[in-house]
Amino acid sequence: MEPLSTRGLPRLSWIDTLYSNFNYNTDGYDGDAAEDHKSQDGSETMPFIDESPTMSPSLCARGPDGEAISPIPPEGLLPGLDAGKSVQGEELVLSGFLASEEIYIKQLEALLLPMRPLKATATTSQPVLTIQQVETIFYKIQDIFEIHKEFYDSLLPHIQQWDEKVAVGHLFKKLASQLGVYKAFVDNYKTAVETAEKCSQANTQFQKISENLKVKGPKDSKDCTTNVTMEALLYKPIDRVTRSTLVLHDLLKHTPKDHPDFPLLQDALRISQNFLSSINEEIDPRRTAITTPKGEARQLVKDGFLVEMSEGSRKLRHVFLFTDLLLCAKMKKTSAGRQQQYECKWYIPLADLTFQLLDDSDVCPHIQVLPEHEIEEIKIKISVIKSDIQKEKKALKGQSRNVERLRKKMNEQESWLLLHSPTIPFRIHNKHGKSYLFLLSSDYERSEWRESIQKLQKKDLQTCQLSSVELQVLTSSCCKLRTVHNIPVTSNKDDEETSGLYGFLHVIVHSAKGFKESANLYCTLEVDSYGYFVSKAKTRVFRDTIEPQWNEEFEIELEGSQCLRILCYEKCYDKTKLNKDDNEIVDIIMGKGQVQLDPQTVQSKNWHVDVIEMNGIKVEFSMKFTSRDLSLKRTPSKKQSGVFGVKISIVTKRERSKVPYIVRQCIEEVEKRGIDEVGIYRISGVATDILALKAAFDTNSKDILVMLSDMDINAIAGTLKLYFRELPEPLLTDRLYPAFMEGIALSDPAAKENCMMHLLRSLPDPNLITFLSLLEHLKRVADKEPINKMSLHNLGTVFGPTLLRPSESEVTKGHITLASDIWSHDVMAQVQVLLYYLQHPPISFAELKRNTLYFSTDV
Repeated sequence: MEPLSTRGLPRLSWIDTLYSNFNYNTDGYDGDAAEDHKSQDGSETMPFIDESPTMSPSLCARGPDGEAISPIPPEGLLPGLDAGKSVQGEELVLSGFLASEEIYIKQLEALLLPMRPLKATATTSQPVLTIQQVETIFYKIQDIFEIHKEFYDSLLPHIQQWDEKVAVGHLFKKLASQLGVYKAFVDNYKTAVETAEKCSQANTQFQKISENLKVKGPKDSKDCTTNVTMEALLYKPIDRVTRSTLVLHDLLKHTPKDHPDFPLLQDALRISQNFLSSINEEIDPRRTAITTPKGEARQLVKDGFLVEMSEGSRKLRHVFLFTDLLLCAKMKKTSAGRQQQYECKWYIPLADLTFQLLDDSDVCPHIQVLPEHEIEEIKIKISVIKSDIQKEKKALKGQSRNVERLRKKMNEQESWLLLHSPTIPFRIHNKHGKSYLFLLSSDYERSEWRESIQKLQKKDLQTCQLSSVELQVLTSSCCKLRTVHNIPVTSNKDDEETSGLYGFLHVIVHSAKGFKESANLYCTLEVDSYGYFVSKAKTRVFRDTIEPQWNEEFEIELEGSQCLRILCYEKCYDKTKLNKDDNEIVDIIMGKGQVQLDPQTVQSKNWHVDVIEMNGIKVEFSMKFTSRDLSLKRTPSKKQSGVFGVKISIVTKRERSKVPYIVRQCIEEVEKRGIDEVGIYRISGVATDILALKAAFDTNSKDILVMLSDMDINAIAGTLKLYFRELPEPLLTDRLYPAFMEGIALSDPAAKENCMMHLLRSLPDPNLITFLSLLEHLKRVADKEPINKMSLHNLGTVFGPTLLRPSESEVTKGHITLASDIWSHDVMAQVQVLLYYLQHPPISFAELKRNTLYFSTDV
C-alpha cells in the first residue's frame, strides 16, 4: 500500500498516519497533523501537546496515568476493511473511530463486570460496599455502555460494506442527542472518584478489585486482557466526548456539502460543542495544553461569543478563559478559503480579576435596550428570507447564487439580532485598572462564566504579564483551541432540517430534591430563539422547603428552538441586597441544566418525563410538543353549555350580553392589578391555574370572582388568550380571512382605510363589539409600556395569530402555506392586521354601523 504523507511528519504507514492525525486512543489530539507554531526566539509552541507517553508500535491506548489499556495490532485496528484496499477520507476516519469505539466499549464492560457482584453483595450480611456507594461509583456507566454498544452495532455493517453514498450521519446525531447522560456522569465524576478512593482505603477487598480490572482486547487481538485501575477507566467517558467531537470535525472535512450526512454531522457537532462548552468541571489536570516559551502549562477551559460594550457601542467578541487568564479577541475578516485569525483586544490575569467595583460611587454606563418591536421586526425579516430560501430550493432552478445571496442577507440580519438582543450585564474588573462590560441574553451564561472563573481563582494563581510575542502566540493558537467555532446563528447551518421546533412546548415542572437547607425556591424556563436564549416561564415561589412540589404546567411558544433550560433559584426577599448592575434584588442560582429538544422524543402524543441534575439538585419535569400546524386546528365544543369552544354568538345570546362575561372579567382583572406587570400577555401563566379558571367559567361557578382575585395575573391573561384560541372559528371569522389578508397588503392609505373599516362592519355584532372592547383594553395596556414592556407591536404579535387565522378549508384548498416557521408570511400579515387597528384612532361601534348604510356588506 502506498504510504500517506502529512505536513510536518515523515512518511508513515496509513495506520500510523491515522493515529498521528486523529490519535483517538492517547491523551492528545492534533487534527491538523502537528502544525507547529514557532515564536520569534525559536522556541516551539504547539496548541495541542500530547503529554501522554509516545505511541508504541503496538498502538497502545493509554489511561490518564499513562498506563497501557490494550495493545491493538494492525490487523485488528480497522474492523471490516479489506487488506490492500485503498481507503480514503470519510471511510478512513470512520474506520479509525470504530476501532476506538470497540476499545471504549471493552473498557466500559470492564467497569461493569465488578458492579453486578458488588451490588448483589450489598444486601448481604457481609457487603463489600453499600448500595449507595456502588450507585455513586458506577453512576450512568450502564447507560453509557448501552448507548455506545448500539452505536457500534449500527455503524459496523456500514464500514464492513462501505458505500460512500450511504448515510451514517443520523447515527452520530443520535449519539450526540444522548449527551445528557454524559452530563449526569460528569457532574458525578469527582464524587465517584473520591468515593472509590475512600472505599479502597477502607476495604482491602475492594482495593484489589479496583486496582486490577481486566480489559479484553479487540476481537482480533492476540493479547486477551490487560489490567487497568478503576480510576483510569472512570476517566474514559470524560475523555470520550472530546475525542468524538474532534472526529466530527474531521468527518465534516471529508464529507461533501451535498451529501445527506453533511447537515446531520453539522448538527451532531453543534450539539457536542454546546455540551463541551457547558461543562464547567475541571475534571483532570491532564488536559491538552499550550506550552509557553517559559515552559508553563496553560489550558483552555471555556470559550464563546459574547457582546462587549466598548466605547459606547456593542461589539461581538470571542472570549477565551484559560487556567490563568481571560482573553478577549476579535475575529479578523479574512478572504474566502483562508484560515480565520484573531486579534487580541485585551486580557486580564485571573489573579487580578474581580467582579466587585472598587469604588461604590462608580457610575455604570447606561445600557441601551432596543424596543422589542424592533427585535420582532428583525425576526420577521429573517423568517421571510428563510421562506424565500426554501422556495428557491424547492423550485430546483439550480440558482445556487441566489440562495447564497439570501443566506448572506440572513446572516447579516441574524448577526444584528445576536448583537442587539442581549441585555443582562456581566461586569469584570482588573483590580489594577480598567473594567469591562459584557451583555448576555441569559442568567444561565452569566452564571456559567462567573462560576468557571471563580473555580480557577480558588487555586494559588500568580499574576502574569505576557510579552508581545507570547500574546501573539497565544492569540494565534486560539483558532485551534476554540470549542465554539461559528457565531451561533442559523445561517451557519446548511439546511432547513436544522431549523429547530416551531409550535408549543408543554412543560410540567414537578418537583426538586437535593437541597441541604430550607429555602424559598422557584424555577425559570428558557428556550433558544434565533441564536440566543429567552426566558419564557417562571414557577411560583415554594417557601421554606428542601423538597418543593410545584407541579405547574406551562405552554411555551417555540421559534426554531433546539434546547430547553431550567434554572433553579433561591428567592431573596431582603430589600437591602440590590444588584448594582440592574437595581434588582439578587436571587441566587442554586442549579441549572439543559436538555436538547429532540423532535422524535417530544413530538409523541404522550408526556416525556425527564430529570435534570444540577449541582447535586434533581429537578423532575415532563414535556410534550404541539406543532404550529396542529395548533391551528380548532375543535368546536360538542356541549351546549359552557363558553370555551362555543360560538361567541351563542354565548352572548345565552348571557344576554354584548361581550362574553369571561372576556369582561379577565380584562377587568388585568387592568386592576396586571397592567403594570412586566410581560403581561407574553409570560406564560401556570397551565393548571388556567385549566381551573376554564372549568370555573364553563360551569358558571359562583366562586369565579373569588378565584380571579386570588389567581396569579399571568394565569388570568392566559385564560383570556385560551378563550380566543379555542373559539370554533377566530374572532375575525373564517369567511373574512382572505379579505383581511388582501386589505392589509394595499399600499394606498385611503384604499386601505376604506377596506379595513368595511371589513369590521362586515363582522357579526357580537364579534365586532367583543373585538372593539379587546382593542381598547390592549391600547390601555400599551399605554403602560415603559413599565410593563408591552408595546402595541408586542400585543399585536401575541393576539394577531389568535384572532385571525386561516380556516382548515383554506389550508386544504392550498390557499394558505403553513411553513414550519412561526414567522411565516401569513403570521406576519395577521400581526399587521391587528397592529393596524391598534394604531388607529378610537373606533366607535355606533359610528361604524351608521356608515353601514353607505357601504355594501358583501365582501
